[in-house]
Amino acid sequence: MKNFVIISSILLLSLVGVKAQTTCSSYYPFEEGTTFQITLYDEKDKTVGVLDYLVKEASDNTATFAYEMHDEKGKMITASEYGITCTADGVSIDFKSLAAPGTMEQYKDMEVDMTGTDLILPNNLSVGQTLPDSEMLMTVRMAPINMKMNTNVFNRKVEGRESLTTPAGTFDCYVITFESEAKMGFKMSSSGKQWIAQGVGMVKQESYNKKGKLTGISLLTAFNK
Repeated sequence: MKNFVIISSILLLSLVGVKAQTTCSSYYPFEEGTTFQITLYDEKDKTVGVLDYLVKEASDNTATFAYEMHDEKGKMITASEYGITCTADGVSIDFKSLAAPGTMEQYKDMEVDMTGTDLILPNNLSVGQTLPDSEMLMTVRMAPINMKMNTNVFNRKVEGRESLTTPAGTFDCYVITFESEAKMGFKMSSSGKQWIAQGVGMVKQESYNKKGKLTGISLLTAFNK
């Protein structure tokens, strides 16, 4: 479960959403109290974890998303939150959300510096569209050395449209592909395919290793406003 969660969470924590009653975003809830759930499956379709989200705070142009991650037995693994801000034509998701779940808690007693480029999701998606890259660099100061972790999300493209059915309903989706790379002493490359529905957000994600082999599936299984 560990490797799959680290890889898939890079985009899961950044691209999940339900449409708000606002012109700010077509894919994110800016309504406090909204909840939604993503269930994680391995390559054999076995449940390996659950992510429960809550819109903790919201205003006209910003929102704070809190989440809890549980394993397949219901034991909580970690909890955290991140912010989303409206831009001129979509939303900007805090680059810190690219960090794997539990990362900040793991280094909470150390000096940590984070820089990066926020992840952008336009309100108006169209087939053939190329989306901006995103990057996060985290430096943990551990005398006498500094540990650096770098995450990149790139080659984001809107490849097509498909209808998709999940336990949460049937949705008309845009299909977005992407590549990601994480470095922390060694490099871990992966790629993914997402189904994004207007008014719902991320409905499904498939994650692949550098050889193109399926490593896991993430599915929208519930949401409530």
